[in-house]
Amino acid sequence: MRSVLILLACLVLGGTACQRTERGASKPLVVAYTMPAAPLRETRWVLRQLAGQPVATAPTSQEPFLRITDAGTTEGQGSCNHFRAALKPAINDGELQFGPLASTRLTCPTLATEQKFTQALGATRTYRISGDTLRLYANSERVGPPLAKLVAVYLR
Repeated sequence: MRSVLILLACLVLGGTACQRTERGASKPLVVAYTMPAAPLRETRWVLRQLAGQPVATAPTSQEPFLRITDAGTTEGQGSCNHFRAALKPAINDGELQFGPLASTRLTCPTLATEQKFTQALGATRTYRISGDTLRLYANSERVGPPLAKLVAVYLR
């Protein structure tokens, strides 16, 4: 019963690792909680890095994001322009390829970042999700630095 209470306390604490030692045992019992991977579709993915560099958002611009729908389309915002595209059908697990992007054509202070973001989307061939982080890659092996790193934002 005591073990169940300790395990329950660990889960309630939000994923922090808990340790305790059984009577007479020399090794601590470690219980860890790992966050499940966010779903690729119907998640708001906010851009955090492009080519390994952090993305800063100007106060007058919107936060760049991407959302992939269950219907097989994508939509988002570069920073001041909205975009849409169809997804090309994936043959293998982990493949992700965007069709041509249709976008509005407003100008803003972060237009260079927006152009790099849309170029990264155009070059994307595969992805990897770990926890709440989405990484986009230009190669099928998913090696090397990602083109872009995005983080799931959960709406309340």
